[in-house]
Amino acid sequence: MNNFADEKINLDALKKKAFNFRWAEVEDGIIPLTAADPDYPCAEAIKKAMAEYIEDGYFSYTPRMGLKEFKESFSRYVKRRKNEDINPELVLPIDSAARAMFEIAQTFLKPGDEMIVFDPCDFLFREACISAGATPVCAPVSIDTSTRKMDLTAIEKVITPNTKMLGLCNPHNPYGLTYTKEELDYIMSLCEKNDILIMNDEIWSDIIYPDAQFNSIYCLGNKRCDRVLSLFGYSKSFGLAGLRIGCMYTTDKEKFDKLVNKSQVMNTAGGATSLSQVAAIAAMNETEDWFNELIDHLTSNRDYAVDFINKIPHLHAYKPMGTYLLYVDISELGMSGAEFTAYLQEKVKLAIIPGGHQFFGDMSEGHVRICIATSNGILKEGLNRLKKGVELLIEEKSL
Repeated sequence: MNNFADEKINLDALKKKAFNFRWAEVEDGIIPLTAADPDYPCAEAIKKAMAEYIEDGYFSYTPRMGLKEFKESFSRYVKRRKNEDINPELVLPIDSAARAMFEIAQTFLKPGDEMIVFDPCDFLFREACISAGATPVCAPVSIDTSTRKMDLTAIEKVITPNTKMLGLCNPHNPYGLTYTKEELDYIMSLCEKNDILIMNDEIWSDIIYPDAQFNSIYCLGNKRCDRVLSLFGYSKSFGLAGLRIGCMYTTDKEKFDKLVNKSQVMNTAGGATSLSQVAAIAAMNETEDWFNELIDHLTSNRDYAVDFINKIPHLHAYKPMGTYLLYVDISELGMSGAEFTAYLQEKVKLAIIPGGHQFFGDMSEGHVRICIATSNGILKEGLNRLKKGVELLIEEKSL
């Protein structure tokens, strides 16, 4: 069974339900390869689990700390997939990975504190820091395209006595790169030397390509990871963004208790819905075959798209090790990412995400990001439109 065949994409449903720069927010005829959200439906096992849960019509309160089965399933899941040893009692379900980022920042940062945020990197690290009244400090992290490695030396240069936290996005969004054990040790050593906490975002850690390897920071050993405050979510891998389900976890009980208190779950003002937790449990326990097929599909899309884009004049696509996002250098076109994406949307009806301060930081200017989590047919049509748009631009500007 091909769960990711072209005909599996329900455009009528997407045009009603897929928001956040996607099908429901663009004009008819526009292809949105935009937000990091898949076009294909979730696994049948998830739908079945949700249907069975609602059958009796009861939607009572859940345990304040989350369903026991969720916490135990998560502990088994990360052990199986990433060799992380996480105590289920130190796992807290919460309404999305994004919420977890804000809760972590607001629990451990205060005005006057600084948080190191990689540039480029997803804007939520910066916004989470700001929400706590702290100051984000950008560490410019460049990439060597020949070795597919990031230059992390800028981190040490921006550490000050006020630095209290570092944001680690692993795999990295938008570069799509994973970290070696040596790179993680370098980051951890800097944090140990300067007593810096680590906000560890592993929401992309399932989406790893066959030619790459994922190393969690927990590969350094739990004893060193008591300063790590981790988060995970089910929107990227399993298409559950609308259910708003994620979790926070750590190896340090004292820090975990602080997160629990800040999250408001003990007075029922916070937490994740029962239905969302049921969906996540099914995702972790019952989708392995579906997920393996997903990786095969994404690998095919990635390889096709990177090769196609690198044949378009003036464009250069990075080949990701993880995520289903392509980071594309458009600097030779002589225009900003926002200008280029606006041009594409007007001229060829293609929507993609621009680089620049708003989404990824100042160092991402001159780049765009393209989501490939769609059918092969939609991807090919979108890339053909990208090529046509560049050709029109070259003709107009005589590049």
